[in-house]
Amino acid sequence: MKKTAWISTMATSVALMSVLTGCGAPSSDNRTSSTGATPSAGGPTLVLATSADYKPYEFHDTSSGQDKIVGFDMDVANAIAKQLHFNIKVEDMDFDGLIGALQSGRADFVIAGMTPTAERKKSVDFSDVYYQATNIVLTKKGHAVKSLDDLKGETVAAQLGSVQETAAKAIPGVKVESLNTIPNVVQEVVTNRAQAAVIEDTVAKGYVQNNPSLQINEIPGVKSNGSAIAFPKGSKWVSKFNTAIEKMKQDGELQQLADKWFSGQK
Repeated sequence: MKKTAWISTMATSVALMSVLTGCGAPSSDNRTSSTGATPSAGGPTLVLATSADYKPYEFHDTSSGQDKIVGFDMDVANAIAKQLHFNIKVEDMDFDGLIGALQSGRADFVIAGMTPTAERKKSVDFSDVYYQATNIVLTKKGHAVKSLDDLKGETVAAQLGSVQETAAKAIPGVKVESLNTIPNVVQEVVTNRAQAAVIEDTVAKGYVQNNPSLQINEIPGVKSNGSAIAFPKGSKWVSKFNTAIEKMKQDGELQQLADKWFSGQK
């Protein structure tokens, strides 16, 4: 996703590290798109809002000659749509505009590797968690980060509106560089404009595979946090999605999709 926060547990370093997880009518929806799937015939059409810069959760694929938004989250959404007999229209926007899209009625649900934090729950409702992941610190090779103290005095990049941004801002003594997209966050590290970035592990692995100058730093004691689907407050779809998610967990479909998209990242 993306992208599960540290800010709620800053009392101790262990608690702080435990929330290095997860991967939020857009404020700047300059990436709005309607590229998406319609997996069922008939039934209502629901608008799915996402931020398609979060490979392998959701990203643009042009290999077929067409611009399609694909990824783990898209497959999860399509599987749920098939169960519940609705069609999907996908809208791509900046992550920090996703919750606003739900509040303004421009989207029916958001799937974007989003962590159901207490702060976000004030604005939207969430489904049950459908995937667990952990955040890491991404740096250039040779810059080992073994504890949060190693980041003091450095610039740390993170995605605007994400729990990673909240986590980065909670690290004492760092300057946080907030950017709209994950590729821009990673580029800050590659070009040495930032010494580190806070990113979800499943997302970071793909970037490290494609850029040997980067390395993943796992902080001891970091716990996992989950991704859930967000809805407008009071949405009738929450319980229906939860039933579909539980079925996918029980019959192994969720695990199959995770294996499809994440096994190559390991």
